[in-house]
Amino acid sequence: MNFKPKLNHLVLFFLVFTLLPSLVIAETPEQKEARESALRKELAQVEADIAANTKKLQIKQGEASSISRDIQILTYQINQAKLKIRQKQIEIERLGGDITKREKTITTLSTKIEEEKESLAELLRKTKELDHVTMPEVILGNDILSDFFVDLNSFNFIQASVHGSFLVMRDTQVETTKEKITLERRRDAERDAKRVIEEETKKIQTAEAEKKRLLALTNQAAASYKGIIAEREARRAVIRSALFKLRDTTSISFGEAVDMAIRLSKQTGVRPAFALAILKQETNIGQNVGTCNRAGDPPEKHWKMIMHPTRDQAPYLRIVTELGLDPEATPLSCAMSYGYGGAMGPAQFIPSTWEPYKARISAVTGNTPPNPWRPFDAFAASQLLLRDLGAAGGGYTSERTAALRYYAGGNWADPRNAFYGDSVMRLATEMQAQIDILQTN
Repeated sequence: MNFKPKLNHLVLFFLVFTLLPSLVIAETPEQKEARESALRKELAQVEADIAANTKKLQIKQGEASSISRDIQILTYQINQAKLKIRQKQIEIERLGGDITKREKTITTLSTKIEEEKESLAELLRKTKELDHVTMPEVILGNDILSDFFVDLNSFNFIQASVHGSFLVMRDTQVETTKEKITLERRRDAERDAKRVIEEETKKIQTAEAEKKRLLALTNQAAASYKGIIAEREARRAVIRSALFKLRDTTSISFGEAVDMAIRLSKQTGVRPAFALAILKQETNIGQNVGTCNRAGDPPEKHWKMIMHPTRDQAPYLRIVTELGLDPEATPLSCAMSYGYGGAMGPAQFIPSTWEPYKARISAVTGNTPPNPWRPFDAFAASQLLLRDLGAAGGGYTSERTAALRYYAGGNWADPRNAFYGDSVMRLATEMQAQIDILQTN
C-alpha cells in the first residue's frame, strides 16, 4: 500500500494555493505616485484658494450694503462653492483608485480563502485515510523499509500542512475583514463628497439667480434695491420668529433654537442644523403618537403603566423629585406600537439614560440639576449623545448613522428604521438653508 503518488500530487496542490502570492493588477508604483502627487498638489492649491476666498468674502461682508457689494459677495460665494466642488472631486478621484484596488484585494483574498478550504478538506481527507491504516499494514505494504519512513514523513508533513492551512485561513480572514472595513469607510467618504457637491451645486444656482436679479438693477433703481434689502430683512424676521415646536414643553422661536444649537455646537462639535433636525423629528413623531401622564389622562397613560418597571421608574422618581415636579402630572411620551414609553422632554431621553448624562449636561449648560423639559438642557443632552454616536465628525453618512442610533440603538441598521435617518437628513437640509439666510449679511 503505497501513498506516495497521491501524496506528491497533494503536496503540489497545497504548495500552489498556499504559497503563491496574491497578485492585484494595478498601477505601477511610479504611476500611482505621480497621480497622487498631482492630486495632492492640486488639492493644496484648492484649499489655499478656499482660504483666500473666505478672507475676501468676510472683508466684503463687513462693508456697508450696496448693490455692487452684494454682487461681489455673491461672486465670492459662487467661487467658494465651485472651489468646494473641485475639492470634493479631487477627494473622489483619490478615493476611486483606492476603492477599486481594495475591491480587487478583497476578491483575491476571498478566492484565497475558498482555495484554502478546498486544500484543507483534501488534507483532512488524506489524514483520515492514513489514520485508518494500521502500523503492520503500513510496514507490510511497503516493498522496502525505507518506503515506510517516507510514508511516515508524509503523514507528519500532512499534519503540519493542516496546521499551516488553518493559520493561513485565519490570517487571510483577518486581513479580509480589515480590508472590508477600510473599503466601507472609503465608500462612505465618497458618498459624503458627492453629497457636498450636490449641496454646493444648489448654492451656486441660488446665488446665480440672485446675482442676475441684482445685475438687472440700474443705478437709478436705488428704490428697488432698498426694496430688496427690506424683503431680506422681512424674510429673516419671519424665519427667526417662527415657532420651533418642541416635544412635551413650551415652544420657542426658531431664532432662539438656532442660537442655542450654535452655542452648544462650539462645545460638542455637532452641526447646529443636524441637532435641530433631530429635535424636530422627535417632535414630529410626538405629534403622531401623542403624550402621556398629563393631568386628566386615563389610567393606562399613567407613568407606572407606560414605563419599564425596573429600568426607568426609580430614575424617573429621582429626577422629578430633585426638580420639584409632580410625578403624576409631568408629561411623558407614550409607548410606540412596541416597547415602553416614558421618554422625557424635547430630546426624548428615557430616565435611565438621562441620569448618566446629568453631570455632563450641567458642565455644558451651567444648570444644576439639569431639567429634561428645559429646552437648553434638552438641546445639550441631545448634542452630547449625538457626539457620542459619532455625529461630531460631520458628513452625511456619520450624521445619518448617528440619527439612526439615536432612534433605534443597536437596531440602527434595520431597514425598517431607515425612514428616521432619511427624514432627519431632509430636515437638516431645510434647517441649514434657513440658518444660512439668518447668517447672511
